[in-house]
Amino acid sequence: MGFLRGSIGFCIAGMLVMSVWGAFATSYGIAGGYVAAIIIIGPMWYLNHYVGLIPNEDDAAFVDMALGIAICGTMRDVFMNGGGALQSSLPTLSLVAIGAVAAGIVGAMIQKDMAKKAQPIDILEKKQSA
Repeated sequence: MGFLRGSIGFCIAGMLVMSVWGAFATSYGIAGGYVAAIIIIGPMWYLNHYVGLIPNEDDAAFVDMALGIAICGTMRDVFMNGGGALQSSLPTLSLVAIGAVAAGIVGAMIQKDMAKKAQPIDILEKKQSA
């Protein structure tokens, strides 16, 4: 059931962003983009993360709305323009995947460094008590 809830949350966010954001930005410029962000992303974040349409367990990788919005945008163009749209987006998707892997590696390195800095305090306390 969590997968269905997440799919609905991703779908609603993706469809709203792909259909409304561009119209606001085209009509009202930068201010329209900000207004679209407030009226789309704010309520969708509330529904997906606070209410819990997208299930994020503590011991699992965090999945954000950006994934659903990206899939929706990519597949919308594929359905409208054919398979060539997917083929032309592969270089961008590859770079995004490389960036995600790099971010995961850097995040793990930071987490290890933070754990290492917390560890010497415990070692010092053990040496002093011995």
